[in-house]
Amino acid sequence: MAAMSPTPDAVVPETEEEPKGRDLRSWLPTVRDTALAIVLALLVGAFLIAISDDDVIEALDGLFSNPGSFFVYAGDVIRHSFGAVWDAYTALVRGAVGSGSALERTLERSAPLICAGLGVALAFRAGLFNIGATGQMLVGALACGYVGFTYDLPPGIHLVVAVAAGMAAAAIWGGIVGVLKAQTGAHEVITTIMLNQIGRFTVLYFLAKESFQRPGSDNLLSPPPAENATYPTIAGLHLGIPLALLAALGVWWLLERSRLGFEMRAVGANPEASRTAGMSVAKVYIATMAIAGLLSGLAITMTLLGLQQSVTDQVVGSVGFDAITVALLGRATPLGTVLAGLLFGALSAGGLGMQTSAGVPPELIQVVQALIVLFVAAPALVRGLARVRRRRNGDKPERAEQAAAEAKGATA
Repeated sequence: MAAMSPTPDAVVPETEEEPKGRDLRSWLPTVRDTALAIVLALLVGAFLIAISDDDVIEALDGLFSNPGSFFVYAGDVIRHSFGAVWDAYTALVRGAVGSGSALERTLERSAPLICAGLGVALAFRAGLFNIGATGQMLVGALACGYVGFTYDLPPGIHLVVAVAAGMAAAAIWGGIVGVLKAQTGAHEVITTIMLNQIGRFTVLYFLAKESFQRPGSDNLLSPPPAENATYPTIAGLHLGIPLALLAALGVWWLLERSRLGFEMRAVGANPEASRTAGMSVAKVYIATMAIAGLLSGLAITMTLLGLQQSVTDQVVGSVGFDAITVALLGRATPLGTVLAGLLFGALSAGGLGMQTSAGVPPELIQVVQALIVLFVAAPALVRGLARVRRRRNGDKPERAEQAAAEAKGATA
């Protein structure tokens, strides 16, 4: 009887023996579709930039008011449109990677996006939709900031204790979602939304206390963290950037090389089958959400201690929800999340250059980000617009190989 029921361990070698070339071929359609999505989003963004430019609007007004001079005004529309798009995207590139300070700003904005995105991506792999990164980051900021401005510890130790406090508080906040999911079946989307609001009002509650209030200020903000508790700068970059890359490497190892990661992927694929195979689905849910919170806590320390900001209810900004976008664009993989975080960090940093140099409204950058997600979520639409036709066995070469193997076996 026992020999008739394969264990999960018996399945692992078959997965590991899969040829690497096949893995590479399976990634190519994803890379192609993602690149096309980004290009299409930039093209739509170019159209929006053009029609919002004052010179283009004036030329269009002349085109409709004096149709007889069609070719004159049409030429003006094209020339002004091309100039507006060129100036805007040139300013975007310059603001993102055009100088050492621009590249530093891009990486600083990318690091918290990468860490928070890893937390969302990890939950995705376990079949959980973690939209509670904002609440986890707020609670992490409260704990991290309190240690940062209250205690007087030696350099290095103070930073480690502050970061550990922020990560631990965020992990507990995320673990609450896992416990509710495991013990009561409460949907993580509902609980994370509620905990986001609870986290915000918790921060406001403590900021009203004297121990958290900045001396001499009537605003709800804390004192800045002590100098000993801030990330050191190495070659112009604070330590949070290599930490984000190490976090991505750690998530990859967890998912691909650890038993817990195997259980996460199994539960994400089929929780009932995993339970039948003897896995503790409840343990996986709790561990996944706790680790996701841990990563969100690390993300907020990079903002709070990296830029030496004060704790407020707005300290997270849009990073918590942008992390969902980063995880989706990165296909819930560590490498993809890193690349998506760098892209959105570049868009965020370059958007300032577009606003100041080219006069482009900052909301257009958010529109471009939203379009990227829209096109990534609809690969069939992207292929249709780009006229990329899927071959019968194209993008899935293993189908042809499998059919050939089955035919050979039938002949034998």
